Amino acid sequence: MKVFNTLSGKKEEFVPDGDEVKMYVCGVTPYSDAHLGHAMSYIIFDVVRRYLRFCGYRVKYVQNVTDIDDKIINRANGLGIPARELAEQFAQSYFADMNALNVESADVYPRATGEIPDMVKVIRGLIDKGFAYPVGGSVYFRVRNVPDYGKLSHRTLESMRAGARIEAGEEKEDPMDFVLWKASKPGEPSWESPWGPGRPGWHIECSVMSLKYLGESLDIHGGGQDLVFPHHENEIAQSESYSGVKPFVKYWLHNGLVRIGGEKMSKSLGNLITIREALERYGADAVRIFVLSSHYRSPLTYSEDIIEAAQGGVERLIRVISRHEPGSAGEPLDAEPYRNQFVEAMDDDFNTPRALAVLFDLARVINQAADAGITINDAQNTLVSLAREVLGLKLPKEIHMEASVTISLKAAANATAIPDAINARINSIVAERVKCRKEKNWQRADEIRHKLAELGVTLEDTKAKPNALLEHIPPEEALQSLMQELGIEFQDTSIKDN
Repeated sequence: MKVFNTLSGKKEEFVPDGDEVKMYVCGVTPYSDAHLGHAMSYIIFDVVRRYLRFCGYRVKYVQNVTDIDDKIINRANGLGIPARELAEQFAQSYFADMNALNVESADVYPRATGEIPDMVKVIRGLIDKGFAYPVGGSVYFRVRNVPDYGKLSHRTLESMRAGARIEAGEEKEDPMDFVLWKASKPGEPSWESPWGPGRPGWHIECSVMSLKYLGESLDIHGGGQDLVFPHHENEIAQSESYSGVKPFVKYWLHNGLVRIGGEKMSKSLGNLITIREALERYGADAVRIFVLSSHYRSPLTYSEDIIEAAQGGVERLIRVISRHEPGSAGEPLDAEPYRNQFVEAMDDDFNTPRALAVLFDLARVINQAADAGITINDAQNTLVSLAREVLGLKLPKEIHMEASVTISLKAAANATAIPDAINARINSIVAERVKCRKEKNWQRADEIRHKLAELGVTLEDTKAKPNALLEHIPPEEALQSLMQELGIEFQDTSIKDN
């Protein structure tokens, strides 16, 4: 297996220390809903973890929660609630989003506010060793005492100093020195320390939490490319200066960023699609395929066409694994070559686009074999195993018809059984509308919606399939007449979900 190491700038053979891989990924700052940019990073590292486990490694995975930060404080003040309450609200929202995306939980989710005594200890140690200095109630890291500072971002200290300056109110020795402990301002959350009340800087939080839960040297540290400098650069400087152990991290993995409208998707720019919105519109498997269809180090451009294509890919896979042909012609389909190609792709710096292409090739071959009467069970099992175990797709065992619709009466007083014939005819009409929407024939789709509304049937497009809310049970003859008017053939598509 080879991985691209940001530190060396090239692919390297992956050789961890032993059969346990120690992996740290920078987590969220919970002050608003998580978006597709977050989904990209955490889906990617979820797949990295899954594949390492697939290869026989044990993985200890730690992901922090930065639950104290200027952005949290500012938004909490704007809402008139305590910062800890805001952080907890959006931390829980983030965990719910990850669960819905089928992202496995980390082994440990340390929170910055729960680790402050250890941060104070490390900061004190850095001062004692001459790598940090207190001034005005704050503590700064002395970058000039680290000869190889800049090795991750491949910059020299001189080039970085050229554009740097000391902000008003700062008392740093050097423009490049960064804060380890921030003296508190009036009204801000604060903790006691030897240097006065304050709170830790962002960079020291991750150093301390990774040192505490994974030790002085990690195998993998991950995060977005926007964290290379200054965050991860400063983590290296702090951690190696404090422990004296090099390297702090053997393999630095950084994912590309999600772009929308030519810019990075971010909370600060406001140009984002929340994870919840994407899940409601497309589903978890479509979001995962959307992310994994691009190599993790490349930027990922969001567009509805691309994610709808991913949704179509999900449906293709589900149809393939739902086939139940008994087969009788010749030897069963052998999927081992495809499994080997899949592993080869993942061994090449987690090349998920190639791995997905192998799965879709296997799906096509399974369909051809099934049509030819060849036994496909083992091949289906291989496809399902790789898709679920490594790529984290859910892929239900059975597919419901795309047009299957949840039909219910609006008024509880009218709660009575809706005849099967009515269910079937509404499903047939909705099937046509689903087809029109997929073909972007919006005029006909709207016509069908309006015609149903005239019969007292209100359509709601939510999540995986529509809901039909009935004012009353429409006569079967009226539905039959509507189908004839619209030229819709009768199809009994009312198949229950698995």
